[in-house]
Amino acid sequence: MIDQQLMAPLAIEQHGGEGVLLGLLIIFASAKLMAELFERLRQPAVIGEIFAGILIGPSVLKWVEPTEITNVLAEVGVIFLLFTVGLDTQTRDLFRVGKRALAVAVLGVIVPFLIGYLLMEWLGYDWLGDHSKIESIFVGAAMVATSVGITARVLGDMGLLHLEVSRIILGAAVIDDVLGLIVLAVVSSLAEGGIDYLQIGITAGLAIGFTAFVAIVGGRVVTRVSHRVQNLRLKESHFHFALITCLGLSVVASRIGIAAIIGAFLAGMMFAAESRDTGLLHRSEAVMEFFVPFFLVNIGMQLQVESFLSTQVIWLAVIVTAAALFGKVVGCGAAMFGKKWKEVLQVGVGMAPRGEVGIVVAQIGLGLHTISNEMYGIVLFMAIMTTMIAPPLLKVLFREEQRTLGSEGGQSDEAVILG
Repeated sequence: MIDQQLMAPLAIEQHGGEGVLLGLLIIFASAKLMAELFERLRQPAVIGEIFAGILIGPSVLKWVEPTEITNVLAEVGVIFLLFTVGLDTQTRDLFRVGKRALAVAVLGVIVPFLIGYLLMEWLGYDWLGDHSKIESIFVGAAMVATSVGITARVLGDMGLLHLEVSRIILGAAVIDDVLGLIVLAVVSSLAEGGIDYLQIGITAGLAIGFTAFVAIVGGRVVTRVSHRVQNLRLKESHFHFALITCLGLSVVASRIGIAAIIGAFLAGMMFAAESRDTGLLHRSEAVMEFFVPFFLVNIGMQLQVESFLSTQVIWLAVIVTAAALFGKVVGCGAAMFGKKWKEVLQVGVGMAPRGEVGIVVAQIGLGLHTISNEMYGIVLFMAIMTTMIAPPLLKVLFREEQRTLGSEGGQSDEAVILG
């Protein structure tokens, strides 16, 4: 029997080494048990792992609560997830869909932001009483976010990362992160009393320059250096070189102000041309499979049920979530003009999960005292629910492509490697 003193709830860094191990055991085991259950129910495993976080977290069983340790493990998990996705993404494939991805990202930022802002201006004062325009702006900023890690996981599990639609989603998500950074910088400046145009311009320039430089030059650098690295006496030297590059670019991306996962994704793309021949993709997948459950469970643990004791708050949370889904489907879908309706929906739904990005925006707003505790709970609910709703919809929307893939010879390499 588990020591009840450690389960009240378990803040794993407060109980020494044993507490840490027990916390990791609970998180990892519950994630995999729920993933298996949801797979048997023919639902995406990712939803089971997020649901495991809700179940064992502070809202339900109170077994484990989010801590600095779980946050770090979650960050490492999503970094390795995007690095692995990058390893299976050729730079030239993204450039082929570059214009379309740019349009998807731009409209996928503008439309959700306007919908979020206008919705809160229309409903906020009547539903939440003391309400400010900056609170409406923060809700709009939270709707801008896209969590590429969730969609990438689902498409990877289905073996469909090679599709043009998948490339559009991945490319748009990278651009979306840069644009979202600019929006968040402007909104944060407004909350603090003004806009620092110079700082915002410098940050945007660094983010765009870094992304473009690594995407264009990175692969060539790796090609020139790799054969020298492979001649080192250190075992698995090429894998170690890739890990150092992944962590290094993640740090640089974070220092610039964009998400560390963008640096990890770009690092993966640098090694994509040789990832299969060197076995790098398989090794990275092994690391990813251990860390990713902590990322997904941590999302679920953020939800706090006590924030929804008011009927008005519940209804507003549902409305905001519906608007968030609608905004991405309409905005990103409009950029797919001329394509089939199914591809329009695939891209719109693929860009819909807010995940950890939406949660971070909510935390910033709460920290700046620009949104209320109720609104924080609403945005948190929206971020988690869009993350949970999108994967089943993606599974339905991509069912035909997956069936075609299976008829061509069983699971593809992507499904074997990422599934």
